[in-house]
Amino acid sequence: MAEEKKATDLSLTVAAAEAGMRVDIFLAQADPSFSRSQIKGAIEKGDVRVNGRVPKAGLLLKEGDKVKLHMEPARVPVAVAQDIALDIVYEDSSLIVINKPAGMVVHPAPGNPDRTLVNALLHHCDELAGGGDALRPGIVHRIDKETSGLIVFARHAEAHRRLNRLFETRAIDKTYLALVQGVIAGDDGVIDRPLRQFGSGRVAVDLERGKPSATEFRVAERFRSQTLVEARPRTGRRHQIRVHLYSLGHPIAGDPVYGDEATRQGFARMMLHAWRLGLTLLSSRQLTLEAPIPESFQAGLRIATAGQ
Repeated sequence: MAEEKKATDLSLTVAAAEAGMRVDIFLAQADPSFSRSQIKGAIEKGDVRVNGRVPKAGLLLKEGDKVKLHMEPARVPVAVAQDIALDIVYEDSSLIVINKPAGMVVHPAPGNPDRTLVNALLHHCDELAGGGDALRPGIVHRIDKETSGLIVFARHAEAHRRLNRLFETRAIDKTYLALVQGVIAGDDGVIDRPLRQFGSGRVAVDLERGKPSATEFRVAERFRSQTLVEARPRTGRRHQIRVHLYSLGHPIAGDPVYGDEATRQGFARMMLHAWRLGLTLLSSRQLTLEAPIPESFQAGLRIATAGQ
């Protein structure tokens, strides 16, 4: 849903000191609440007039020009409570830990405005820490839509600050299960390769411009064509485990983004599960949680076993 705001109408006359300015810059300075891209969009829609005519964004203004702008308000999305079943693994007055199913989006975003985990939590909880983002209340870390397993939410501001600090300092222990394509030769290792996110949302190893990223892994079981590994991220980059394993030549089975068609063949989901989580509560008590392996993941393991 979205919060409604009123449209803005400006009627301005170009002063001598403003002569020679581009119309888009002139309007952006007249009302700094609008970005240049918003002004450009209004010009393209015909909502800007100079002396009664629709200008180009680069039009140079003259003293005395009459400039009018009609700006429709941006729709500010707001997450709403929705009655959606939750698999709650742990809950107290400070935080709540959910076992998220594969395929469920964590928070509202373009293309996924509702029916997310945040919508469900807002219905369940009296309070979630805002964290400065109306679409991401309580969120202190993330897991991808295609990933199942444990995710933590803060219920008040102090918990949000404390949990953020724990994640930033890597004081929270996270272990994932991943079924990857191919047979990994070594029993364990550390993938220490910098990652860079591109505008498309994809992430890749970039030795020159990437951010430091490291993932520990241990082989749990080998199959004929796949390997089950336990992965522990030392850093928290987007798609980190997926891209690091892909960079080894072992993409995660069922991954819709990384790997090829053979990677997805026969798998109904991406085979990545946020399995175990260890953290210290605000009470200083150590908490260790585990998310049962879901049936959809077990089905993928049966595919791997059948290939023996």
